[in-house]
Amino acid sequence: MALADELARKQRSISVAEFFEKNKHLLGFDSPTRGIITTIKEAVDNALDACEEAMVLPDIYIAIKKISSDVYRIIVEDNGPGIVPDQIPFVFGKLLYGSRFHQIKQSRGQQGIGISAAVLYAQLTTGLPSTIISRTGPESRAYRFDIQINIESNEPDVLVREETEWDRTHGTRVQIEFRSTLAAKKRLLDYLKYTSVVNPHARIRVELDDESFTFERVSDEVIECPQPIQPHPHGIEIGHLKRMLAACDAPLEDFLIQGFCRVGKKTAGEMCTLSGLSPDIPARSLSSDEQKRLIDAMQNVKVPAPPTLQCLSPIGEDLITQGLEKEFQMDFVRARTRSSSVFSGHPFVVEAALGYGGKLPAEGNAQILRFANRVPLIYQQGACAITGSISQISWKNYGISQSGLPTGPVLILVHVASTNVPFTSESKDAIASIPEIEREIVLALQDLGRDLKTYLSRRDKNRIQEDRARAVCAIIPELAEKVAEIVDMPLPDISPIEGRIMKKVVAKKMIRDGKVSIEVKNYTSHPETISIYNTSQDGAGDATTPPDFVTELDNEYTKVWKVPLEPGSVWRVDYRGTGGGTLEIRGIDEKKIVVVDVDV
Repeated sequence: MALADELARKQRSISVAEFFEKNKHLLGFDSPTRGIITTIKEAVDNALDACEEAMVLPDIYIAIKKISSDVYRIIVEDNGPGIVPDQIPFVFGKLLYGSRFHQIKQSRGQQGIGISAAVLYAQLTTGLPSTIISRTGPESRAYRFDIQINIESNEPDVLVREETEWDRTHGTRVQIEFRSTLAAKKRLLDYLKYTSVVNPHARIRVELDDESFTFERVSDEVIECPQPIQPHPHGIEIGHLKRMLAACDAPLEDFLIQGFCRVGKKTAGEMCTLSGLSPDIPARSLSSDEQKRLIDAMQNVKVPAPPTLQCLSPIGEDLITQGLEKEFQMDFVRARTRSSSVFSGHPFVVEAALGYGGKLPAEGNAQILRFANRVPLIYQQGACAITGSISQISWKNYGISQSGLPTGPVLILVHVASTNVPFTSESKDAIASIPEIEREIVLALQDLGRDLKTYLSRRDKNRIQEDRARAVCAIIPELAEKVAEIVDMPLPDISPIEGRIMKKVVAKKMIRDGKVSIEVKNYTSHPETISIYNTSQDGAGDATTPPDFVTELDNEYTKVWKVPLEPGSVWRVDYRGTGGGTLEIRGIDEKKIVVVDVDV
């Protein structure tokens, strides 16, 4: 009995702030290295959401400055609608306080934990308050707050509240200082690059110590902010249903029609009949047994899937492709946006992209980019349903090497947009294994894999044809010379032979007796206008046809000629030089071009 009394005296309730103080890893603050990335992620998520709600193109500024040996100052500014002064302490100084938790729509942040957790992390590591400046419009004054969180009560402590001068006409500025390290600098920049890829309408400027980086927007189209919908009957649980019933004064039938999406008068009647309840009974008067019967009936009545166009905001195939092409140099890139689907009453859309070649690393595993509601997932790749779905696919069927995950110069992007992304933890690093989501990911990537297989097949075929064409162009002139010498006759015109074989635009670069010759022949049946780019250490000042323009960089000259070519015509230029460098033809389909360099 004495032990029970002793244990009883030690028991007490704790606030949510106190809980997360001792469990920082749940929110992504498990190490000083990760602290900077998590803080910037939460601040940028809030900034992007706010700008979308205000229907403005996001212009986000990020500064990371080292204050002392292990203390960093993080500043994030946005041009969103700003925050009403009276709400600022609660937004930044109270965990589980937000406007999106009860809204069913696609959103980057929903729990009201992220940015306030960063404020908590700052005061735990440095004891310093966080500074927030916000302005709601050009006619309003900007307000500055210094805020900390009262751990015991989970309430904000406002140390400073004052009007201040700020050059932005509207927006919010967050300044947080905490102990951390920039050991993960590359991963931080990768996070910002990936954020730019899936938010092509945003401009992100970064000052990192003495370096500056800018991720420009590739689209000037403002994203339409998703609109909330009512919960779907198949995604409701008994606890949620009880709260909804307690707050409703309407009859049961009206409660079902007005409180849930895709429920009309007929569907509501079926639910009432199946549960044995009268449609006219007051909704709030249902007993616990009647509530259970009602929720069972709601799950068993066939209800159309929830609407998706209203509550979701997928990126789109064109913008995904543009975003990837802006940040990665690849030979092949395709994107797919799948039709919407549903899991447990929650609508979702899977988008995927596949890139190949270019400057992607030729060795090692494929580069995997995971996203949820336009937010990069940086950590816990192995625990994510996206990674598991990728490994399920037999990539060898599409011409890609595989060792568990695909290998080689491959980039795989997967984005899951949903009103309720099923994360594995509060840190939102990985998506749980939901069969419906995994199936859509696999189908999207298999579709892209078929496109890549077609591309690789055509590339290999074209490469063989080009190798043969180069061999023909290099060997036939020498054969003609030798034959003419043997039979002691003039050198024959080999153009008809080349033309029948090639049927392309053939560009040759040769050097003889200290002179560089570039010759272009149009063996096609169509007129073409081409641009000839010749880069070497030769200035070509004495060229028989002067270049249209010349640029010099690091003692190399790029000469450009713009040339119209009729079918069967030949263009030639000569200049004194040592040769070397490169010859490139632009302006027509690559499949119609053969470049032969007999310079050496």
